[in-house]
Amino acid sequence: MTENTERLLKKALKLLPIERATIVDRLVSSLDKPDKTIDDLWRKEIEDRIDAYESGKMETVSVEEVLAKYKDK
Repeated sequence: MTENTERLLKKALKLLPIERATIVDRLVSSLDKPDKTIDDLWRKEIEDRIDAYESGKMETVSVEEVLAKYKDK
């Protein structure tokens, strides 16, 4: 880590939690650039899942079953 980065990090760690969270959110957002191809693939996947659910082709599990399954783990 460079000296500038180290100094910046030390200053950032002194900020309030909400201020640090805002910085983290902005930094992560700057790394995550939109990708139309990926967005289109996810949109199709979501539409396919909704169609499968609405047509009864998707096996579903109640929230109670899921919670019971992981409660003892």
